Amino acid sequence: MTTAAELRRRTRELLAAHPPADTDRLDFLRARFDAGLAWVHYPEGLGGLAAPRALQAVVDAELETAGAPGNDPRRIGIGLGMAAPTVLQYGTEEQKRRLLRPLWTGEEVWCQLFSEPGAGSDLAALGTRAVRDGDDWVVNGQKVWTSSAHLARWAILIARTDPDVPKHRGITYFVCDMSDPGVEVRPLRQITGEAEFNEVFLTDVRIPDSRRLGEVGDGWRVAQTTLNNERVAIGGTPVPREGGMIGKVAATWRERPGLRTHDTHQRLLGLWVEAEVARLTGVRLRQQLAAGQPGPEGAGMKLTFARLNQEISGLEVELLGEEGLLYDDWTMRRPELVDFTGRDAGYRYLRSKGNSIEGGTSEVLLNIVAERVLGLPAEPRTDKDVAWKDLAR
Repeated sequence: MTTAAELRRRTRELLAAHPPADTDRLDFLRARFDAGLAWVHYPEGLGGLAAPRALQAVVDAELETAGAPGNDPRRIGIGLGMAAPTVLQYGTEEQKRRLLRPLWTGEEVWCQLFSEPGAGSDLAALGTRAVRDGDDWVVNGQKVWTSSAHLARWAILIARTDPDVPKHRGITYFVCDMSDPGVEVRPLRQITGEAEFNEVFLTDVRIPDSRRLGEVGDGWRVAQTTLNNERVAIGGTPVPREGGMIGKVAATWRERPGLRTHDTHQRLLGLWVEAEVARLTGVRLRQQLAAGQPGPEGAGMKLTFARLNQEISGLEVELLGEEGLLYDDWTMRRPELVDFTGRDAGYRYLRSKGNSIEGGTSEVLLNIVAERVLGLPAEPRTDKDVAWKDLAR
């Protein structure tokens, strides 16, 4: 078994062979992947060494001390947090070797073609069709709320391949090349003024069967791997104490005593404690991940993340008074990432409204926690055994 000492040795060998100060950033990232130090728990040859997941921190600490470049995970979060675990679990060896390296280095950005105008919270009701034509699948449909589609080379896509069976059973999972003919990306301007989201139209897009993940009709099970990892990626991201949005409000409180009131003090104390509890819960969740695949517990973390972001940003705007109503820039932009802490309070307040929708609405996640974590009875479902084509729409 690979040990912490062995990983330190390998990391120092990487740094000696590719000094960060003298090595091109992309060349360094490629060399790190090839050395098995990208995600150490992945198999050898795929960016890892089949080491315990918890030992990634050993590598990261050595590289940070040496000033080595990172792969900008905020920009490629969908690839890292959602596509990579799914490709690893369900992809062929050829798919893994083609897709994982440029995904990790950031050379190829990924997006997620799941939600549709008529299938958001009820994702299994999706209507995008994929019809077999020889060695290809011909895909037609519309996807919506697609982060980074304007930047992406690849997309993880679920489409209906059998309308004659109940909705959860007739779905297949694909990898879609966003540069293929028939893929059209249109911006969706948000309340922040930006368009980090998009709607995507698929018109006679041909996807080779070699880009299918999992078995035909088994796409819902494959998608659960993606969704469980998505919720962990959104709600379970490591942060230091007073990191993230609570840190911005706490800093304002300390630096500007003239803004303080007894009421805001009490609210800040309560939210600070909740943020710290959430941070420590995230640490425990990542320890559980080190021992296996993410489960439904990530839904609870994502729920907490959304609620705290909205309450903290609301407190910040109220604390700042008239100043909190200012907004830095309403220009229509198509950003590469979401930067909660690098913008002003107005941006944080507006953008956090989406946290309870993206990655699964809070209402749906409450059901997941109730049924899959707490073991409560499931809600009655009248459509469970009805063929998708017979559902009322």
